[in-house]
Amino acid sequence: MPVTTIMGSQSGETNIEPAGKTSARKETENHPLMHPGDFGRAEVGAALRVRFPLPGASATDRGRQHTIRVRLRDISQLFNSMDPSPFIEKDLDDRAEEFIVSWAQEFSPNAPIKLRIYLDQWPVEDPKEMIRTAVHNHFAHRAKISRLEFKRLLKEGRTSLFIGLVFLAACLLITKLLLGREVGTWAAVMRESLTIAGWVAMWRPMQIYLYDWWPLLRRGRIYAKLSRIPVEVVQKTKA
Repeated sequence: MPVTTIMGSQSGETNIEPAGKTSARKETENHPLMHPGDFGRAEVGAALRVRFPLPGASATDRGRQHTIRVRLRDISQLFNSMDPSPFIEKDLDDRAEEFIVSWAQEFSPNAPIKLRIYLDQWPVEDPKEMIRTAVHNHFAHRAKISRLEFKRLLKEGRTSLFIGLVFLAACLLITKLLLGREVGTWAAVMRESLTIAGWVAMWRPMQIYLYDWWPLLRRGRIYAKLSRIPVEVVQKTKA
């Protein structure tokens, strides 16, 4: 298992590169972005190197192209081994997808990025076009699913809002017509209970329209961006 070493530089980059093998488990567990079992812990060491702008980077630095670098033992590590589809239609490995998406989220939405994949074992046929097509197809499919989920969430929000408003109006109407002139403890308890129940019914639509929609929309935009990302496949040169 490889050790991942983090190195920062004044140029606004952070590199995650392989080191020795002695304390791989310890350093992987201590790294906030690499956990045991994460993508990159292949038996020959899938070294992951990622560039991203540091907080103090200038606006010009943020505008330059950023590179997500992934090194694999062979092409099969990139894809879901349980998917029987042809390579260009295969789903990416879950850990590979999450790794790429998580680093894409670190950049500005308008920042240009590219994906560079290093292969230790180069196949007989040139895999460049096949990998490029597979990556684009995978994230285009993810973007489509995300758009459908976003539309479903907004539809659920409209339905929840209608139900909540009707229930709230009914509670306030009952409080006004039936309990408005009543006095005593029980009448006060009923008025407060109906008012609280009516506003509780508004919790779900408020959650959707205040909090739930924007993470889904943001992730969908990232998928759409990754469906057009330039992909470079490089054969690893022997030392």
